[in-house]
Amino acid sequence: MGDRYQEAGVDVAAGQEFVKKINVLAKKTHNTSVLSSLGGFAGLFELPTASYQQPVLVSSTDGVGTKLKLALQCQQHHNIGIDVVAMCVNDVIAHGATPLFFLDYYATGQLDQQVAVALLDGIRDGCQQAGMALIGGETAEMPGLYAKGDYDIAGFCVGIAEKANLIHPACITAGDQLIALASTGVHANGFSLIRHTIDQGNITLNTPIKQQTLSESLLTPTRIYCSTIQHLLQNHICLHGIAHITGGGIIENLPRILPGHLTAHIQQDSWEWPEIFRWLQQKGRISTEDMRRTFNCGVGMIISVDEKDLETCLSLLADQHQHAWHIGEITPRQGESLVWEH
Repeated sequence: MGDRYQEAGVDVAAGQEFVKKINVLAKKTHNTSVLSSLGGFAGLFELPTASYQQPVLVSSTDGVGTKLKLALQCQQHHNIGIDVVAMCVNDVIAHGATPLFFLDYYATGQLDQQVAVALLDGIRDGCQQAGMALIGGETAEMPGLYAKGDYDIAGFCVGIAEKANLIHPACITAGDQLIALASTGVHANGFSLIRHTIDQGNITLNTPIKQQTLSESLLTPTRIYCSTIQHLLQNHICLHGIAHITGGGIIENLPRILPGHLTAHIQQDSWEWPEIFRWLQQKGRISTEDMRRTFNCGVGMIISVDEKDLETCLSLLADQHQHAWHIGEITPRQGESLVWEH
């Protein structure tokens, strides 16, 4: 992170001021495991191995896709920082891991410190929500690749888990009950279709969607589910499976956590799609199948638990103010890996 301004090619005084600002942001996320100060060639993090018998590192990297186009158009960058953290960390916790640290990569045509600081403040916010440290990053100014004002952002997250407690498909059994954790909206997937719908319909971003404008609804940051999942684990709920519902929706993401001999039955009438998804389907004339395959449709995560833990789990989620509901169950497979039921 200390090489940001040199790599970006800005003048030394401006670069030093920029680094000072991001150092302040990053240090807000640090804990005693962070051994390096910002400005070195790499971030150093001491693994808490004393708390584990067989520690396993769990990692993920991701970006936010073309949601950036909307953020640039609206000049709203803080929430994009949260998004890039969420997209990485929600994948890591899907394996039962505790997030440890995060790094970012920010590339732009020409460094705009105001934009960069807003974005990095969002990353800091996301890291604090996830309880992990921001220990490094990189800024690259590449005018030959990015137009002036454009940028891209990617993240990299590392977590840790006890090997015996890793969550994987073999943990799921017939009879398991499925619980949906509500999303905060569209999250960070499906924005190519969203932008096409907006452009084709000549729709303004000030269009009201309930108590928000369209842009406010679409730029709502992705929910970070760390504290929710950790609350369940700390209360001795055995989570057999966790599916992060990203691009591909429930149709593609839920089967990823299932062993080949099991089927997930989803009660499609167990929830009502949030207004933004109903609006998108109507304005874009999108089929229900394509909606389910493109968007989360109001479901940010699905967890699989033993039937005896269902009510306790729902009660614990309510304690966390996490909107959740019983969405389906696991049965022996006799056909497709995912079945929609009324």
